[in-house]
Amino acid sequence: MQTNVETTDKFSQTNVETAEQLGLTADEFERIKGILGRAPNFTELSMFSVMWSEHCSYKNSIVWLKSLPREGDRLLVKAGEENAGLVDIGDGYACVFKIESHNHPSAIEPFQGAATGVGGIHRDIFTMGARPIAALNSLRFGNINDKKTQHLVRGVVRGIGHYGNSFGVPTVGGEAYFEDCYNTNPLVNAMSVGVVKVGQTVSATSHGAGNPVFIVGSATGKDGIGGASFASADITEDSVEDLPSVQVGDPFQEKKLLEACLEIIPTGALVGMQDMGAAGITCSTAEMSAKGGHGMTINLDKVPTRQENMKAWEILLSESQERMLLVVHKGKEADVLRIFEKWDLHCVQIGEVTTDKHLKFYLHGHLEADIPADSLVLGGGAPQYHRAYTEPTYFEKVKAFDIHKIPDTLDPRFAAERLVKLPNIASKRWIYTQYDSMVGTANASTNAPSDAAIVTVKGSKKILALTTDCNSRYVYADPHLGGQIAVAEAARNIVCSGGEPVAITNCLNFGNPYDPEVYYQFVYAIKGMGEACRKFNTPVTGGNVSFYNQSPDGAVYPTPTIGMLGLLDNINDRITLDFKESGHLIYMLGRSRNDISSSEYLHKLIGIEFSPAPHFHLEEEHRLHQTIAKLNKAGIVQSAHDVSEGGLFITLLESAMAAGLGFDIHTNPNFRKDAFLFGESQSRAIVTIRPEDKEKFEAVLHTVVDATEHSVKFEKIGIVKGEHIIIDGEDWGTVASWKQPYDISIESHL
Repeated sequence: MQTNVETTDKFSQTNVETAEQLGLTADEFERIKGILGRAPNFTELSMFSVMWSEHCSYKNSIVWLKSLPREGDRLLVKAGEENAGLVDIGDGYACVFKIESHNHPSAIEPFQGAATGVGGIHRDIFTMGARPIAALNSLRFGNINDKKTQHLVRGVVRGIGHYGNSFGVPTVGGEAYFEDCYNTNPLVNAMSVGVVKVGQTVSATSHGAGNPVFIVGSATGKDGIGGASFASADITEDSVEDLPSVQVGDPFQEKKLLEACLEIIPTGALVGMQDMGAAGITCSTAEMSAKGGHGMTINLDKVPTRQENMKAWEILLSESQERMLLVVHKGKEADVLRIFEKWDLHCVQIGEVTTDKHLKFYLHGHLEADIPADSLVLGGGAPQYHRAYTEPTYFEKVKAFDIHKIPDTLDPRFAAERLVKLPNIASKRWIYTQYDSMVGTANASTNAPSDAAIVTVKGSKKILALTTDCNSRYVYADPHLGGQIAVAEAARNIVCSGGEPVAITNCLNFGNPYDPEVYYQFVYAIKGMGEACRKFNTPVTGGNVSFYNQSPDGAVYPTPTIGMLGLLDNINDRITLDFKESGHLIYMLGRSRNDISSSEYLHKLIGIEFSPAPHFHLEEEHRLHQTIAKLNKAGIVQSAHDVSEGGLFITLLESAMAAGLGFDIHTNPNFRKDAFLFGESQSRAIVTIRPEDKEKFEAVLHTVVDATEHSVKFEKIGIVKGEHIIIDGEDWGTVASWKQPYDISIESHL
């Protein structure tokens, strides 16, 4: 076997121009030459290009990601140590969860882009030995009246439903927003949640010289080649030419792969296991070897392929789906082969572990690449950059907003009728009814809606509360405050569902990091998120950064999506959002303000593009959470629903529609009508109680209310009553008459 690097590819000679064509810089090319002690060949340079892309290396973000809180009492691994977060939930179980983006592929081929995003995030969960039990998503699209947006929505939703439904994991929650800035760049963020017994996880590592290395699952094809690099560039009108960079998924193949991988773990045959996502074989061999402090020798001609005569770099960079890399204890090969043969999956030994810490790839006896494993990975040789940032110029327009120049609404009912039809407010049922929400029987939210999804854990009384949240318009208006609000709203949804916020995963979607104004948004959103996570004791377990969500028309809104895990001790602690009975009293917890900033009302109905983020203060938010938790522990709360998009009126309407019960409320004359009903100032929730609990309820509240600036305030605003909506004595019609336009608004466009 040849020992000198001599690629069989005709493009063996490389230079700075080659590196730049692959997305590397001249400085990075020189750095690679220094690592290797020579110029890389094309195969090696291709490997560096994908591993040093933003998608794999986080080279433009890692210095700020390290500032986030990444440790906590419940965390069993630190952020970034494994494929996903691992959190102790008690009763001998741990929760494995993570959120990731598949934005660029979904912009080009929405069905497969979204489908493989779902498949990839589930593999991150079961590669650690956990069984996925729930999925969520966070979606962003452009103007719903645009034909391209409608095409993207149909494709993405169909792709998520196809893969998730076929794979057999329920989609239990999510969110969808529509803004013009996403016209070219939709955002598709997928979250998976799994459960495993503590001590039965598998690490993505490699050690033990001579231990065999297996590739298992599907055959390797040319789909997805260079996908990691594709995801690290702006979307342009020529991006359709990158269609081969979009992967193709098979959920039934992944289901078999899941069962085979979980079956092999108890045999004790595995040293380590890693899924093949971005950068395929290159990434999995590099990360496992670097983590274990070993190397690998890989024979690429043994890799099962779909096409004949695939080149070394094509095999190494392919992102064909439903594949895993296994390092097996020598002597246990028969156990592995037997199980994967049972599940009718490829299972081929392609190499072995070595002690020299190098990755050596051979094809037909030729040494195609020889690279130190550590040089390819985050935390090893991959570069880390501090990018310049400057305050965005549009901030001047934000600061110039003056609410006093906006007349109060003279017809709040007419405004409300328009508001319920806005796609960011209206029911997302056209989307979520295409997802199987009940397979596996763990979802407890289908007929009892809460602000967060409620998911049971078989074998335990513990209950998971799950949510994805981010209002990107708030982050655009004020990245620092908006980053705080994204975490706070997720935590508020958990608390309003009866849970305790425990930890987060995040998916940070931004424009081009080389734009100083975009990077400012990123830096200050990170700062805000970190402060909120520390306040709520919700450490970051991991996640994903997606830069380059930008087109010639500009960048998307900064969108740091938060996926949060919460815990309930048992199902009896759950709070739902639906009104329960006529006669129940309606209270608002939190402070009303003359604040319509960045609200749907101001932006969509009044047409004001630039305004500050709504009022928010971390201490005020934290005290609200403590108050709701205390009331729930006392057994007083009948329903709870946080005030968010659309303001107080939409919050009340959603609780009413869920129950078919109306309400009779009065507005507060100390505030503008539009601000009281439609403003989105934060740290507020609507709760209902039985009349006989009023004295007890207010007694509990008086134990938390004080004269300090950020103390929780409360106000009785009305009662649950009949089937009509009555505001300040005016009958606005039946709940059913409001539900009909709310339900059909989005589907009427699709």
